[in-house]
Amino acid sequence: MEDWAEVRRLHRAEGMPIKAIVRRLGISRNTVRRALASDEPPKYRRAPTGSVVDPFEPQIRALLTEWPTMPAPVIAERIGWPYSLSPLKKRLTLIRPEYAGIDPVDRVTYEPGQIAQCDLWFPETPIPVAAGQRRILPVLVMTLGFSRFMTATMIPSRQGGDILSGMWWSIRGIGRVTKTLVWDREAAIGGNGKVSTLAAAFAGTLATQIRLAPPRDPEYKGMVERANRFLETSFLPGRLFASPADFNRQLEDWLVKANARTVRSTAGRPVDLLETDYRAMTSLPPVRPPVGLRNRIRLGRDYHVRLNTVDYSVNPRVIGRFVDIVASPDTVTVTCEGNPVARHHRSWARQDVVTDPAHAATARQMRQALAEDRQRRQAALRRHTDGHTVELRALPDYDALFGVDFTNPDEKVSNQQ
Repeated sequence: MEDWAEVRRLHRAEGMPIKAIVRRLGISRNTVRRALASDEPPKYRRAPTGSVVDPFEPQIRALLTEWPTMPAPVIAERIGWPYSLSPLKKRLTLIRPEYAGIDPVDRVTYEPGQIAQCDLWFPETPIPVAAGQRRILPVLVMTLGFSRFMTATMIPSRQGGDILSGMWWSIRGIGRVTKTLVWDREAAIGGNGKVSTLAAAFAGTLATQIRLAPPRDPEYKGMVERANRFLETSFLPGRLFASPADFNRQLEDWLVKANARTVRSTAGRPVDLLETDYRAMTSLPPVRPPVGLRNRIRLGRDYHVRLNTVDYSVNPRVIGRFVDIVASPDTVTVTCEGNPVARHHRSWARQDVVTDPAHAATARQMRQALAEDRQRRQAALRRHTDGHTVELRALPDYDALFGVDFTNPDEKVSNQQ
């Protein structure tokens, strides 16, 4: 490289002839001529020696013709590949687009207040929910398209009412709602490719829409997918959690710092861009959207109702009547004809039983009263000589049956005559 640069300088800048350059630099005349004829620096080029993949390429192409997306390990098995997968994968990277095609991705930009992407993240750390019981619980994550502002909260289950409760918590915390909420095909939101009735009612109340991503296309909601990975790598490591409430407290504190970082794609901080996003969003309605788990059943003799595998006690005085159950992530409320008959802190455990001591005491009183009444009825019965039970009747009943009135003396005398 140095000789090539020096030859060109001596010949063009100083006008030195080729013979003088040869004598001065001690190189051959042909080398000087080649340096003057080339406008590019010299490069070392090794002659191609071929690859171990070359003899197998016809078989590879035959497989790709019929199955363009066949994975490299499967191709290696089909063609009897005897080497490591590295050279095979490199060749597949070059020739696979000829059969599978190339799927270019456009750079997408979002207007303020236009969109928010939602997803469920499942932390690998089990959370204590009861004595001796730990569970892996879902976390609802929401990311605003324009500002990249992120919210997240742990919810009790993947049921539709709990997911909508998490969404309402995030939306209410921001104060407004975007024009579109993007979801993948989560079973409770749109597992069959159509927005569920519960989710549609939620979106309609907030005057927004829920858009479902195409199947098996995580790139459609790439912002929230990156947020999930950010939570996995930056929030979770090194943390211990005593309960779901403790998890949410730590997560809330961490989100304050996460939303204050500078995002490379926007060159700004989400907390600073949120105001622009907020002004373009839709105001929240005066009514609360339908969220939480809801059910209506007839209360059985055991005076407990089941919700997500957990049994909650109800005032036993409404046994046999219909009761309405409404559960948020924090509380479970039971009403009968609009009157509250039970209120409990919601248990996130499995196969748990939550009993109010007042309900148990009422049940004991009712059983005791029933036993006393049964004893009174038993005392009002006597046994016949042949063993069958005979009810004891009052003597005036017999007087009335025979038309006798012993309270009237005149009638008594006449009857005796």
